[in-house]
Amino acid sequence: MAKIDAFFKLMNEQGASDLHMVAGSQPILRIRGEMERVKYKELDNDELKSMLYEIAPEEKIKVYEESGDIDFAYEVPGLGRYRANFFQQKWGVGSVFRLIPSKIATIEDLNIPSVCKKFATLQKGLVLVTGPTGSGKSTTLAAIIDYANKIRKDHILTIEDPIEFVHKSQSCIVNHREVGLHTKSFAAALRGALREDPDIILVGEMRDLETIQLALEAASTGHLVFGTLHTQSATKTVDRVVDVFPANQQAQIRTTLSEALKGVVAQNLFRRIDKKGRVAVLEILIITYAAANLIREAKTPQLASVMQTGKKLGMQTLDDAILDLLQKGWVSPEESYEKAIDKKRFIPFLKEPPPDF
Repeated sequence: MAKIDAFFKLMNEQGASDLHMVAGSQPILRIRGEMERVKYKELDNDELKSMLYEIAPEEKIKVYEESGDIDFAYEVPGLGRYRANFFQQKWGVGSVFRLIPSKIATIEDLNIPSVCKKFATLQKGLVLVTGPTGSGKSTTLAAIIDYANKIRKDHILTIEDPIEFVHKSQSCIVNHREVGLHTKSFAAALRGALREDPDIILVGEMRDLETIQLALEAASTGHLVFGTLHTQSATKTVDRVVDVFPANQQAQIRTTLSEALKGVVAQNLFRRIDKKGRVAVLEILIITYAAANLIREAKTPQLASVMQTGKKLGMQTLDDAILDLLQKGWVSPEESYEKAIDKKRFIPFLKEPPPDF
């Protein structure tokens, strides 16, 4: 048992989602979204480096010492899997560990709208799950992939850095590839994927032009592609994909995207006030004929009205989803106001009006 495993046991006992271990500071846990210090001495750089190097693969240590940061997955039998990040900072080595639950939560477990099941049944196209770092994108995607794994008879290929949720083959065959370990890059894995007979491809992160271009190509040639982006809303997601490309290609990309894109799920995590835990608030855009037209014609701000009029299809805006949970008493008025897009809608729920800036 590695020395650092005791802190993972503490994470488990406290219900923490993240563990921060940084030279010059006490260990810190993130519990229900808030940082809480562990009653432990300040971590010495050499001692912490020794603990971290004990669990890191040799090739990852080499990359870390050359580049200053690395990502990899670490598993403690009986406790769980963790996404690890090592980085250099002013006082020495730093690290953050994110818990990856061993049990994959279902769409029902997560209180995700059932329309997300439809994304798992599509034969081809691109579905994007977006949101800020730590908003639960991977968990939502895992639930959708898990549903597909149960109801389809296909080949699912995941490309991640590192591998997070591990899906066991059920009705589908599932293969996991890790960037840096099984392939050089997301783009290299996507190029290879087109020769590996996949039906569903999960791209852990669409970071650059080449990866986005290859994902669009795969989605346009008969594959169902799921990917993630760090964007705040469905409309900003469409603009982000287009803006990655040079200006002289953007008109063509809008046309390609309008045909390939099938849906966008933009989400954020809120602390629950009725019980312990957090809940995902989802904005859902389904690409109808009207939505595709707006993407093609560069009128993405009007996608919000498509979501408002498409409620019967399962669409919803972020603000409507927040309002629903606020009225149920699940989330606080203050956090609702803070994370809403149209903040004026939430002022009447606040005990004190916000300062007028």
